[in-house]
Amino acid sequence: MALTLADLEIGDSAVIDSFDVALIPMKLIEMGCLPGNEVGLIQLAPYKDPLYLNIAGAHLAIRRETAARIFIRQKGE
Repeated sequence: MALTLADLEIGDSAVIDSFDVALIPMKLIEMGCLPGNEVGLIQLAPYKDPLYLNIAGAHLAIRRETAARIFIRQKGE
């Protein structure tokens, strides 16, 4: 089963594996949401949407719908 950013729990970290560029806002890509970059879940808003993430040192809030389109892998895989 493929893991996505939406599967992270608070305090978890992983590495971005892949995503379809057409489905991800360009602003996220410009801010470092790229394959190979480390990502960690810092906090969840009420109702678990949006997610507050640390991606390569940048703090970003993204919708769960978008997070579910970004595939991750555990660090070291």
